[in-house]
Amino acid sequence: MSLLFRGTTPPPRIGNMFPSRTRKQVGSVTVTDKTALQHSAVWAALRLRADLVSSMPADAYRKVQGIDVEVPSPPVLLNPGGDEWDLGTWLWASQFDLDRVGNCFGVITEVDGSGRPKVIQLQEHTQVAVKVARDGTVSYRINGKPYKASEIWHERQYRLPGQVMGLSALSLAAYSIGQYLSAQQFGIEWFTNGGAVPSGVLRNKDKVVPDDAADVIKERFKVAIADRDVFITGNDWEYSTLNVSTNEAQFLASQEYSSTDIGRFIGVPGDLIDLSVKGQNVTYANISQRNLQFLIMNLWPAVRRRQVSLSRLLPAPRYVRFNTDALLQMDPETKSKVLGQQIRDRMRTSSEVRRVDNFEPFTDVDYAEFDRLFPKNQAPQKSSTIGD
Repeated sequence: MSLLFRGTTPPPRIGNMFPSRTRKQVGSVTVTDKTALQHSAVWAALRLRADLVSSMPADAYRKVQGIDVEVPSPPVLLNPGGDEWDLGTWLWASQFDLDRVGNCFGVITEVDGSGRPKVIQLQEHTQVAVKVARDGTVSYRINGKPYKASEIWHERQYRLPGQVMGLSALSLAAYSIGQYLSAQQFGIEWFTNGGAVPSGVLRNKDKVVPDDAADVIKERFKVAIADRDVFITGNDWEYSTLNVSTNEAQFLASQEYSSTDIGRFIGVPGDLIDLSVKGQNVTYANISQRNLQFLIMNLWPAVRRRQVSLSRLLPAPRYVRFNTDALLQMDPETKSKVLGQQIRDRMRTSSEVRRVDNFEPFTDVDYAEFDRLFPKNQAPQKSSTIGD
């Protein structure tokens, strides 16, 4: 099926445009963008990325003599979805859809004086249909209502050349998700309904039991054990339970491997969503480096794309920038060493550093107290450097 629908063909819904994305039969489980959330690794990875992106401050800037200078944020960066949709909530919902289905849709309900979007109400992607005319014009239909492209906010992730839609990571991961859900379903059936095999065998070692007699014996046995009653038998009957075979046990163990695969598809290392990762040990001493690696290798490309998309909402030369320092918070000891070294290297003043912790600049009273505590004729103690 072509990704673009041209001519007079009725516009398909987004949920049907990419069958491999939203509905894929794997084993006995149908994988959709909603059933995939039953996989704990899928939910954890999507939730983590949406949480981090939405918790980063997004501010408006402009260049002044080569320096980034913050400017007042327009309403679209304060409550982009209306009064009940602050920026953090709006970013979380849109990032969740971008990582889940590769696309995010919103209806532009208000514009500012320059005609730029002021309020963008996000839409459920399954209710959106996209149509591309022969001349390349893109139009949308949401809940059966037609919209022009200028009336729709369409943000994409993982877009290929010549394609209107973005790719979905869950579509590519459908087989891994289906394997996990099939194994999960198998486990539930095994321990509740016995699955597709009997839970045990009641065997008479001395004689062949006719079919009619076997049914009667089975019913009596089931009635006896149903209420945890005593089952009386002679030396001619033997009961044995059936255990999970080696192949079935390996099938259940495959859930661990599929969880790791999901992390690769969505872009979240396994250790960040509490998966057991062999040969990797993340400790408190290297957690800052781990977060930095995650930001650079996994999250920053998505953040960068969102900065570019949101910057289109602002009049040039203004642009949007996310503050990634919110993700790279240091422990108190390292933070003190880094900031202290910046003062000694004259990269920052003490007043600038104090603003990092929301402290007021030093007053004359503060300086006088420092002079009493540390007289000028007293040699200062040697401070440790970052590498110590």
